[in-house]
Amino acid sequence: MAEARTARAAAESSWLASLLDDLGQIADRALDRHLRLAVTGLRRSGKTVFTTALVHHLLDGRGLPFLAAVHEGRYRGARLLPVRGVEAFPYERYLTALASDPPTWPRPTERLFRLALAIRFATTNPILRPLQPIQELVLEIVDYPGEWLLDLPLLESSFESFAEEAFALAETPPRAAVAREWLELARSLDQTGPADAEAIDALVRAYRAYLVACQERLQLAFVVPGRFVHPGELEDHPALRFAPLPPAPTRSGSLRAAVVEAFERYRAEVVRRFWEDHVRGFDRQIVLVDLLTALNLGPAHFADTQRALERIAGTFRYGSSGLLARLFAPRIDRVLFAASKADHVAPSQHAALKQLLEILVAPAGRAARFEGLVPEFLAIAALRSTDVVRTEHDGQLLSCVRGRLAEDGRETVLFPGEIPPELPEPEDWTSGRFRFRAFAPRRLRPGVPGQHVRLDQALEFLIGDKLR
Repeated sequence: MAEARTARAAAESSWLASLLDDLGQIADRALDRHLRLAVTGLRRSGKTVFTTALVHHLLDGRGLPFLAAVHEGRYRGARLLPVRGVEAFPYERYLTALASDPPTWPRPTERLFRLALAIRFATTNPILRPLQPIQELVLEIVDYPGEWLLDLPLLESSFESFAEEAFALAETPPRAAVAREWLELARSLDQTGPADAEAIDALVRAYRAYLVACQERLQLAFVVPGRFVHPGELEDHPALRFAPLPPAPTRSGSLRAAVVEAFERYRAEVVRRFWEDHVRGFDRQIVLVDLLTALNLGPAHFADTQRALERIAGTFRYGSSGLLARLFAPRIDRVLFAASKADHVAPSQHAALKQLLEILVAPAGRAARFEGLVPEFLAIAALRSTDVVRTEHDGQLLSCVRGRLAEDGRETVLFPGEIPPELPEPEDWTSGRFRFRAFAPRRLRPGVPGQHVRLDQALEFLIGDKLR
């Protein structure tokens, strides 16, 4: 009996704490002291490093000269807050990897994490300053595999339209080379016959293997459903037992009916829940884009990256947010597109990198522009992994970069090449012009200046107005 009373008291205490947290968050949002930031990007675009470096510099309070609150001496500091409901962002683990000797890049995110950061600053508001000169902003970030966002348009899709798009993509290069097994199996099945669990399992395995090959072998970005390559906690979940099928009648009890039912379950139990719980409430957004890899891999990958970014951007709500909108229907009122890994090329190339980024993401930015937002564009590196050096070659002074190559750890100086300010011409893709190298990270240390490229400018755009 005593144990039952203790358990009940603990449950009631937990419920009360949860209620108080919810009420506190509602109050913070009503007073515009709570900001949800969407750190968006495709695999290996740098989301985890960006978030880790952001937390590191805000906790350290140094190295952010273009963040106005820091520059003006009003920044007081930050601290991590406990989170509930989902696993906390493993900041200490990622920081250890980046601060080790030698440092290593964190592994790509495979599951969902959340972090909350309380930021204190001296306000410039003439009304608040006499009453409460030190204000606090809670910054909330959710980290998850970028591929999961590609699933959100399935909420407005039918199984037929999902399958039609999948077959159209699989029949074009370079995907056609890795799609043969799944295509042959899908076209050979008797869809109108009784549901056969073994046949469905074989179909799902073949389709999943095709998607994994698209991502790992071909290094393509557009893989749908995203949970098939990064299932997180949903490995072997019944809702993942579907795959595209050619057009056919859907009869009750048939194999096709079972596959369609799993697709609908996936939409309802996985995609909609992800949207409701983790995506729809964002206030600001940064979209990280690895342009250098897109150029290295050629026109098909470049176009695939553009398609994926357009798909992702189309799933968010954009527009201005008043008090009621902040509480009940939040919208993203600022969006920043950032070309990551800008330190892998010379600073003289950053203007062209930014210009090419604007061209690449033009379709993705349409939704924001339609709602009256003007996206910002930056070339950034959340953690600098190279130094800039100048060398003379044939009487010409060249801007080069010096760093430790990711492939073998060798320290080297090289001229990384030039970024085209416009879309590459056909001969650019075939001339071997794009050979940008990947570098290992420099150690992330407190109080050391120059450890990033424009991270502070990104923060000023994303949260600077909330720190006044």
